[in-house]
Amino acid sequence: MRIYIVIPAYNEAAYIGATLESLVAQTYLPTKICVVDDNSTDATPDILQKFTSKYDFISTRKTDFENQHLPGSKVVHAFLYGLNSLDDNYDIICKFDADLIFPENYLETIMDAFTSNPKLGLVGGFCYIQRKEKWELENLTGSDHIRGALKAYRKECYKEIGGLIPAMGWDTLDEMLALYYNWKLKTIPELKVKHFKPTGHSYHKASRFNQGKAFYQMRYRCILTFLATAKLSVRRKSLKYFWYSMLGYLKAFISREPFLITKEQGRFIRKYRWKGIAQTYLKVKIGSE
Repeated sequence: MRIYIVIPAYNEAAYIGATLESLVAQTYLPTKICVVDDNSTDATPDILQKFTSKYDFISTRKTDFENQHLPGSKVVHAFLYGLNSLDDNYDIICKFDADLIFPENYLETIMDAFTSNPKLGLVGGFCYIQRKEKWELENLTGSDHIRGALKAYRKECYKEIGGLIPAMGWDTLDEMLALYYNWKLKTIPELKVKHFKPTGHSYHKASRFNQGKAFYQMRYRCILTFLATAKLSVRRKSLKYFWYSMLGYLKAFISREPFLITKEQGRFIRKYRWKGIAQTYLKVKIGSE
């Protein structure tokens, strides 16, 4: 299978070299890697030049998006910019962050997963962050969620969901739409990926309302937003996160922000989420549709 990888990067000189080293050392090599340098001001371009001169399957694209690191929109715009520079001859397209170290069998393992199940649309491992001397699971989401840092899509699934939407919550919306179109998701616990920058560490203050806005745009409605926000707040150990998210939802509701999905897709997502809540917290078993 032909694996293409797009890596958005902004001032990643401390990590991008290690990320690329882990990818060129894979037991199954990618066909193409495109690193999108979003106008970095550190040594990122110099490091990238060394890799492109040594490996003909690595290329770079330079761009200049907005300076603020707002979650979702900037990184997806960079990803789409890189993907559009490549041809369409891939079987698997990966969106990877520039601060990861992958185990050497990562690509081979996800390829085997895709090969073994033709209905598998998304696959990913798990992110681990360093706390003192230990690497621990970055436990911000459930074990069935593929982190935005290391998404891998089957081409047909990626096309059917309409690609990635440049908005906060894109890495949840892609999975919900994949399920809506009857694709399967798979997380592989044994694929432990080192993640050097914890999620959200560099987000601008202007983004603090965006999680609630994302829930509104995904048609979660108020009660479901309340529960989802409470869960995330507990995981992040932040009461402020809860209040900002709920305020973000209210602001989006008042201003009637445009929805990202259709009414039918919204009904599917709400039903899926309520089913998960019932199974997890109420211990109710609900048959599959």
